[in-house]
Amino acid sequence: MVETFGDATRDGEWAAVRLLVEGDRIVEADADGLTRPLTGLTLLEAAAVPGETLAADALANALGPIFRAEPRAGRTAVAMSGGVDSAVALLRALPNAVGVTLRLWLDPLGPDAERACCSPEAVIAARETCHALGVPHVTLDLREEFRHAVVDAFVRGFECGETPNPCIRCNGTFRFAELLAFARRAGADRLATGHYARAAQHRGRLLLARAADPAKDQSYMLAQLDPRHLDRIWFPLGDQSKDETRAEAAAAGLAVARRAESQEACFLAGDDYRAFLARNGLTPRAGAIVDEAGRELGRHDGYWRFTPGQRKGLGVSTGAPLYALRAEPATNTVVVGPRESLARTRLAASGRLYATIARAEAKLRYRSPAVPARVERRVDGFALELDRPAYGVAAGQAAVLYEGDAVVGCGLVSSAGDE
Repeated sequence: MVETFGDATRDGEWAAVRLLVEGDRIVEADADGLTRPLTGLTLLEAAAVPGETLAADALANALGPIFRAEPRAGRTAVAMSGGVDSAVALLRALPNAVGVTLRLWLDPLGPDAERACCSPEAVIAARETCHALGVPHVTLDLREEFRHAVVDAFVRGFECGETPNPCIRCNGTFRFAELLAFARRAGADRLATGHYARAAQHRGRLLLARAADPAKDQSYMLAQLDPRHLDRIWFPLGDQSKDETRAEAAAAGLAVARRAESQEACFLAGDDYRAFLARNGLTPRAGAIVDEAGRELGRHDGYWRFTPGQRKGLGVSTGAPLYALRAEPATNTVVVGPRESLARTRLAASGRLYATIARAEAKLRYRSPAVPARVERRVDGFALELDRPAYGVAAGQAAVLYEGDAVVGCGLVSSAGDE
């Protein structure tokens, strides 16, 4: 017998739910504001019970830590972000589906937390979408775990002079690990998400692959996902466009059909990353901006405010355009120079190759085109020799390797050599 308690507060109001659970069934419940009594229901059945927003929040907080369900063939766990993409993924998974939303840490001082994919508002939207379709919905409160695994690593990366990509770390490791673990607890055969990506056979093994719509392809952000998990993951939107997704949601009468896109780096809550870093451990401190010969050209108030390839905000001028080349944390120095000094044809990355390859298309930033490259396997990852220079290559960013549409490797850039 397990007793669980959940409460919630909003705008000065408070609600609470207490459950006594034996196995996966509720034997006693104190819960007001819901549309039906909970006593006698399984945890899965209780997760489908709607109610007043505050009461539903309290029930979700009570169910999340203990939720489990007996396995059922064909059941799909669906990652729900509160947006249109995950809502359509849910439609595709009906009728045997269970929705799950991760509540993640957000900077409370950020100016636009409501647009984040893990905000309280997004959690409510996800739950309401599920309940409108008669689907159970579970919220997992992972704020502290997320802050430790993703947010703290983001801050440490900038402190070391890197340019980390938190979405790569979140999607490729933290988020999917938690979602797949939930799918097992929920007795589901597979996990569905609203990402625009595909899983495809390549050289006799299942690998992550680009989505059909290049404008929405998210395979770069998912590239750290271990291919061994792909047989349990379904990307139902991988073969369609965003416009088709919105049309499908509208045809189904879903309220989220026109919901705005969620933000990248959601924990920033709409803020500039520099302001966030200044509030979260990186103290502004004056230092020198120097050219490649070491001559001081100006001053700055924190090396971590500058990333390779940055042109705006340098505060120095020599007539010709200047770009940030690198930050040197040990001396609090920012080195600047002409664009040609950003050119890189060689780099090393710590990570994995998912296939034996000699050449690949290397994508070094989410919005940058891929560059053909020669690939050399190393003990801790791989090295690349690019066919043409890439500009603004930054330590901490992801190098994602493609062979055709298949993701054949992923690593975090550890060093980049000059041309």
